[in-house]
Amino acid sequence: MRAPGISVEVYRSITEFAHGTPGWVHTVAEVGTDAGLLAFVALFAAGWWRARTRDARSMALALLAPVAMACAYLASSNAKDVLQEERPCRAVPHAMNIAACPAPGDWSFPSNHATIAAGSAAALLIAWRALAPYVLPLAALMAFSRVFVGVHYPHDVAAGFLVGLTAASAVSLLAARPLTPAVERLRRWDPLGPLVLGTPAPAPAGGYGNGHGHGADMPVAGRTRPAAKPRAPQPQPQPGASVTVPDLPVLDGPGPHTPPVPQARVGQPRPAAPSTRQAPAGPHAQQAPAAPDRQYGPAGAPGNAGPSEAGGPAGRHRRA
Repeated sequence: MRAPGISVEVYRSITEFAHGTPGWVHTVAEVGTDAGLLAFVALFAAGWWRARTRDARSMALALLAPVAMACAYLASSNAKDVLQEERPCRAVPHAMNIAACPAPGDWSFPSNHATIAAGSAAALLIAWRALAPYVLPLAALMAFSRVFVGVHYPHDVAAGFLVGLTAASAVSLLAARPLTPAVERLRRWDPLGPLVLGTPAPAPAGGYGNGHGHGADMPVAGRTRPAAKPRAPQPQPQPGASVTVPDLPVLDGPGPHTPPVPQARVGQPRPAAPSTRQAPAGPHAQQAPAAPDRQYGPAGAPGNAGPSEAGGPAGRHRRA
């Protein structure tokens, strides 16, 4: 496998800049490119110690962190043997490498250091998210240092970083589910189980989480959960007690004061419904005045009769 031309040019620019830095920078870069791996080992131990008081899934993720990193390393190492890209410190003419060039047969693509750094950061990030501001920059710095000291191309470390993130994340997330019940069972094996795997801290009364450690250490900032108020006892009905239900009006059927409407027979006009209006009762009730009689004149036109014609004898005689 041959390196891309743009990667070679970037490699020349970085190594020429590194060659012009002071000697103590060379020493720090050469030592730090390997010492960063020890920092991740210390973080693995810290994550395991922290998970001893967490739930079983947290412990499973902490135990899987170095395993996931190792799986990512195996994937990168196998890719090296297949692709067989020569190291830039031997392939590029007049290369200005700070660190000693590895022996022939130690291929360049992808970078194992970048894979280990990125895989460790990804596994730690899944198990302990609070480490994200520290492990991700540390992994990126370790990957860049391999180009700075002159033993890798830029595309070597970029590919190794991607392999580490992908492989370690997949192993941690996929293996955590079957490993969590195993951690719960091993914790019950006295005395080795609690000594190695620890015991989860009990959730505080009225605290956060679901009682199994999930979310118990994540309170909402600036707020506390209010204490639950006791409920007043509700009265219980006595056996055999009667329950009074108020009468409700029936909207679909006729009311108690609505007379039935007579039905008309076939071929006959429908009779009018009787009026339900009643005259007010009482000593002070007034009767409606009677309608005046009507009179027909000689031409057949109706007219109003006067008082003498409507109510007197003459009026009755004329109508007769």
